[in-house]
Amino acid sequence: MPAKRSRLTRSSDFQRVYRQGSSTASRFLVLHYFAQPAGAVGAEPRLGLSVSKKLGGAVVRNRVKRLLRETFRECAAELPGNYDYVLIARPQLTELLDGPDKGAVPAAVRDVFERAELLQKGERD
Repeated sequence: MPAKRSRLTRSSDFQRVYRQGSSTASRFLVLHYFAQPAGAVGAEPRLGLSVSKKLGGAVVRNRVKRLLRETFRECAAELPGNYDYVLIARPQLTELLDGPDKGAVPAAVRDVFERAELLQKGERD
């Protein structure tokens, strides 16, 4: 589990990323990202998640958040460290949860980071 300081939790942090940052989207996810302020403690990437009730009940939403955090943790070493990221799950993401391909959600996360040119294509282990 990521350290508490590597998560965005305050509404003001989310608003700063939304208003001052950039964004990119795919069919399954929307990614907002913004460089951390110069006085920020540490240079590790921070992640905020937004998963709506449109995706399903609490069990589904918590599963989605777990998968997104796990994938972000795997990609974090390849991402610029001085950024805040907010991933917004779109309702179509539930199609990937029900499908036979278990690697579909991590692939969707990597795809949205590649679209933002924050993660180089083909850097998979």
